[in-house]
Amino acid sequence: MSAIYKREMRAYFTSPIGYIFVAIFFALSGFVFSFTTISNGTTDSSNYFATMIVFFVILIPLLTMKLLSEERKLKTEQILLTAPVSLIGIIGAKFLAAYTIFAGSFLGSSLVNFSVLGVIASKEKDVIDKLSFPTIFGNVVGILLIGGAFIAIGLFLSAITENQLIAAISAIGVFVLIFVLSILPNKIGNETLRIVVKWLSLFTRFNSFSYGIFDLTSIIYYFSIIVIFLFMTVRVYEKRRWA
Repeated sequence: MSAIYKREMRAYFTSPIGYIFVAIFFALSGFVFSFTTISNGTTDSSNYFATMIVFFVILIPLLTMKLLSEERKLKTEQILLTAPVSLIGIIGAKFLAAYTIFAGSFLGSSLVNFSVLGVIASKEKDVIDKLSFPTIFGNVVGILLIGGAFIAIGLFLSAITENQLIAAISAIGVFVLIFVLSILPNKIGNETLRIVVKWLSLFTRFNSFSYGIFDLTSIIYYFSIIVIFLFMTVRVYEKRRWA
């Protein structure tokens, strides 16, 4: 598993994708943070985190589109299927590689942003609020969870096609659908259906984290989404192994 993980990490930075993702992420994160927080003279970063989640709809497919589709296109997936590594190890290593790039980019850019904000807040007397570290930490944890769920979904979609573009577009389509589900509850008249849709929404479950509240059911929900889609990806490859 570790060998495949290292291979995937090298692959990100022996091709432009890794550099492009990190560069876009840092640039976009800095712009969003400046626009939503610093330029407003506030330390309330809730809009920054919420806006970044929306951009994940496009950013995360850049990471996941080639993970398995490229193996199929280049006919190298047979090497993976016959390697002395379990399918769970193979899929897990690819997931962890993508998640490492995502989490590293997010944590690194956030550290830079909040360091700048800390300097400004210590010098400017008209800053509205003080930094709320529990709220910031809650948002960070929530984003790391929702990012993991998105990566697991994107990995599954990459497994069912050999075309990277199709994998990326389908991932964007699914993420947009998930985003739509988050705003549907307010538009649904049937209370039972509204509760079901709200319960299924990845974005709605992020709300508690945005207030610094660690909801155990939401944490379990995100982990369940990750496990379910990784399991489905393993099943796809189990069928191919014996096809």
